[in-house]
Amino acid sequence: MSKSLTVRDIDPGDKSWLRREARQVGVSMEEFVRRLIHEKRTRTEHRPKPLEVFARYFGEEHGVELPPAVRRGYKPLLFSREGE
Repeated sequence: MSKSLTVRDIDPGDKSWLRREARQVGVSMEEFVRRLIHEKRTRTEHRPKPLEVFARYFGEEHGVELPPAVRRGYKPLLFSREGE
């Protein structure tokens, strides 16, 4: 199994930018690309949805019920006075 990756037809401007940035950091261009990929993966691996975060802290275990989901978003809650 090979551990190298070849990128063909890379834009010359992008390639020179990679070289310049790698030189400033003091690493090889390959190492700089590895770091970019790792940084991107850690940022986008699994971002919890707002609903998941809400459920984690205020879910049924904590006595809060979410309104039923509708096709897009949530069905708006209707408030009425007692006796109406």
